[in-house]
Amino acid sequence: MEAALHDQKPRLHFWFDFASTYSYLTAMRIETVAGDRSVEVVWHPFLLGPIFKKQGWETSPFNLMPAKGRYMWRDMERQCEVLGLPLIAPDPFPQNSLLAARLAHAGRNEPWIGEFVRAVFYSEFGAGLDISDPATLAGILLEVGADAKKVLAQADTMDIKIGLRAAVSEAETQGIFGAPSFVTQNGELFWGHDRLEQSLDEALMMTD
Repeated sequence: MEAALHDQKPRLHFWFDFASTYSYLTAMRIETVAGDRSVEVVWHPFLLGPIFKKQGWETSPFNLMPAKGRYMWRDMERQCEVLGLPLIAPDPFPQNSLLAARLAHAGRNEPWIGEFVRAVFYSEFGAGLDISDPATLAGILLEVGADAKKVLAQADTMDIKIGLRAAVSEAETQGIFGAPSFVTQNGELFWGHDRLEQSLDEALMMTD
């Protein structure tokens, strides 16, 4: 039993919001970077909107603070250039990511989840598509080999709606206030795209 536990990969819990610019950067590379370190990624789609509203924010802080917003978009241009990723600012920003989050929550344990998440982010920030459009999301589901009709129907069930709300509450309980965020198995929280490698190193320490 002890040998079996020792053989298990360490896990890193990845919390992301499809409307989050920096989550785009992380989602496009996390499986590759984690795979190089033999760390398993646990996908946690959630919504920042309810958390922001408790702070009195009705939209992204990047919209509320113009200087911060201008810096963010310039920084995204630089980061995307380094990573070789396209960047198109969504209009409007932030996009309505509710349906995409429900679909990802429904498929969070499916083998296609990583490919689905990357495709949604790419469609939004790389191709300028509307990720609130069910047709766009259905096309992505088909591309990743999922049963689009079944998953769309599942996303509309009360179980998934309640489950996503519970995910937001869990995020708050863990002290998450932004995305992307990473939580190790011992509860250590890291926030921001530039903390991915450090969070993976912390996850690996759990096996020592």
